[in-house]
Amino acid sequence: MSSVGSAFGESLPRVEGTPPGPASRSLAARLKLVESRNVTHLAPDWPVFWEEARGANVRDADGNVFLDLTGAFGVSLLGHAHPRVLEAIHAQASRLVHGMGDVHPPRIKLDLLEKLATLAPWSDTRSVLSSTGSEAVETALKTAALASGRGGILAFQGGYHGLTLGSLATTHRSLFRDPFRDRIFAEVSFAPFPDVAAGDRGIDEMETVTRILAERAAAGSPIGTVIVEPVQGRAGVRVPPPGFLAALARAARHQDMVIVADEVFTGMGRCGDVLASHAMGLDPDIVCLGKALGGGLPVSACVARADVMDAWPESTGEAIHTSTFLGHPLSAAAALAVLDVLREEDVPARAAELGSVILADLRETLSDSGVRIRGRGLMIGIDFTPAVEEERLPGIGSRLARAALAEGILVLPAGERGEVVELTPPVCLTLDQERYAVERMDALVRRALP
Repeated sequence: MSSVGSAFGESLPRVEGTPPGPASRSLAARLKLVESRNVTHLAPDWPVFWEEARGANVRDADGNVFLDLTGAFGVSLLGHAHPRVLEAIHAQASRLVHGMGDVHPPRIKLDLLEKLATLAPWSDTRSVLSSTGSEAVETALKTAALASGRGGILAFQGGYHGLTLGSLATTHRSLFRDPFRDRIFAEVSFAPFPDVAAGDRGIDEMETVTRILAERAAAGSPIGTVIVEPVQGRAGVRVPPPGFLAALARAARHQDMVIVADEVFTGMGRCGDVLASHAMGLDPDIVCLGKALGGGLPVSACVARADVMDAWPESTGEAIHTSTFLGHPLSAAAALAVLDVLREEDVPARAAELGSVILADLRETLSDSGVRIRGRGLMIGIDFTPAVEEERLPGIGSRLARAALAEGILVLPAGERGEVVELTPPVCLTLDQERYAVERMDALVRRALP
């Protein structure tokens, strides 16, 4: 049920029957006939098909209203259909929908690049625009290889950086890697990533990093790039202990490595700072941005120190790394609006404040449940590992996500074994919605426990 008079966007869930309803089930049957069976998971209780979204609400094809605690994979940090973003898209669509990004660029591409430079922690910044987070990571890895002169890469266990072949080489999970193992770049070493909620202090992990770097150097294949998420998202919202990223940066600098911060998920204010990596002491040379950057439109950016990006040769008329939709005018307009809202509405501070409220409320209500609550800003994980014996653990996050769907709440499982429920809500979540979400998550977690 919803609160009386609440508008769509600020509403509590309104669900009739058990979703998915007949319209969503019919659409699923149609989808099964035309899409690769690997893409969308189809089951009797999953998924619902979205028709409309605003603020923190989603309406499905059956007219059910859901409370979205996923932010659509973290994209809708500002909320679905933010009016400033919609206004910018509509205005741009009446002038120029597509340009020639690396030949005859749309002017708005330049406007976006100039504004992105103001976010960076360096005085002189260069960027490459693209459409997806994976593409931004591909660009970053190529840039780092050119700048360092060494192909070897250090990544982290649990890390997720995309599924294109280059980015997949640095993504750790075997589910994604194994089918393509023979085609994946082999010069990637994986170090353990510490989790402060699990009691890790980062000391053992840094010793492993140091050992890997020494062994690779001694073997004649020294590492030139380190890539890391400031907070591991898909691994289950794993937050490193204070000082770990700074220690990693020192080790990388000692060996003249290029530091890549994958902020596709964590950046743009979600974790309480415009760039979580800079706030957490990583001091990167390259930052990958995406998801929330476009406010719902596909756009990403590889942003780097000028001297690092200038490792690329100057174009003589044929770019050696580009794409058809680079600097797409509609996406650029949306991103410019997002950057304005980020500053004018102080989104990072709001995310930090709302995230601390949700964390505190979840920890209080679930204090006796045995689950572990962790997060930074509006990136929060409910980890069942301490509460559930190993044989009952796999997939519990997925089961809870299905149970939440039946009650009108959208959440996603995370972690290699689906042992975490991930919450990445929009910053516009109302107080009533926050209280309702915590109350229902408390009940759902307790119901999911054996």
